[in-house]
Amino acid sequence: MGRSPCCEKGHTYKGSWTREEDERLIAYIQAHGEGCWRSLPKAAGLLRCGKSCRLRWINYLRPDVKRGNFTDEEDELIIKLHSLLGNKWSIIAGRLPGRTDNEIKNHWNTHIKRKLVSRGIDPLTHRPVNEQAAIHTIYTVSSTAVLREDGRQKNQELNLELQISPPSLHSHPPQVLQKRNRKVICFYCSLGIRNSKECTCEGSSHSRSIQHVSFCTWRKAFQSEN
Repeated sequence: MGRSPCCEKGHTYKGSWTREEDERLIAYIQAHGEGCWRSLPKAAGLLRCGKSCRLRWINYLRPDVKRGNFTDEEDELIIKLHSLLGNKWSIIAGRLPGRTDNEIKNHWNTHIKRKLVSRGIDPLTHRPVNEQAAIHTIYTVSSTAVLREDGRQKNQELNLELQISPPSLHSHPPQVLQKRNRKVICFYCSLGIRNSKECTCEGSSHSRSIQHVSFCTWRKAFQSEN
């Protein structure tokens, strides 16, 4: 369950505060103190929200609210506190008497940021902009060098694996091996008739004798022509 609203929105005014409302709020707080902001508007006779009364008092109607422009000393103090605390405006406002957190935040965004940039300082890190650029350049160059070195190492490992890898068992196609080991037989040997005179198998005695006779016949014919 959420927190109940501090007032009924249908019975409250919005917009700029009038002088009469400011006088009523100042008179009530001077007489009774700040107290509870949820019940203060009704007790003071104001048709305003409790949050609106609190912001009006803190930012504008307090007696110790400092008016006017920020001094150079205040700017330097805000810069120093921001470098330590960041965007914790309420804590920074506690170190500057008379200044509100909303006023300090607006002054930071509209004036101090530009002042730091003109000095060459990053408003977020409070370091020189050139230093940040140099650090980024060094990081980029070092990252590139590491990637290149890793790539060279991977290439060397790949070359080493290729050099020491064993030869493949399938360097010759299986069909070539089968053709080399396959023995050609003739028709008679395929029928189971071994050592037949008509056998013409490769390597058989009858085949060699036929080849010898054919060679002798060719030699005689060549000699007779010459």
